[in-house]
Amino acid sequence: MGECRPLGFLIGLPFAVLALLFSLVGVIIWIIGSVISCICPCCVCCAGLANLAVDLIKLPVKVIRWFIGQIPC
Repeated sequence: MGECRPLGFLIGLPFAVLALLFSLVGVIIWIIGSVISCICPCCVCCAGLANLAVDLIKLPVKVIRWFIGQIPC
């Protein structure tokens, strides 16, 4: 079956839903940071804030992959 580990997917699903909520917060932070960095490009902290937001957006996929990797076949 290769990399098919449905148990890891099912166990990680509630945590991925929680991470999805964090990613929605990340989207809002990214939008605000992008607008601020366009208005005032001298704000270096906005670039770091945007990078943090992008990491939050990618969080649900990382959580599911981590759980799938933890469950042996």
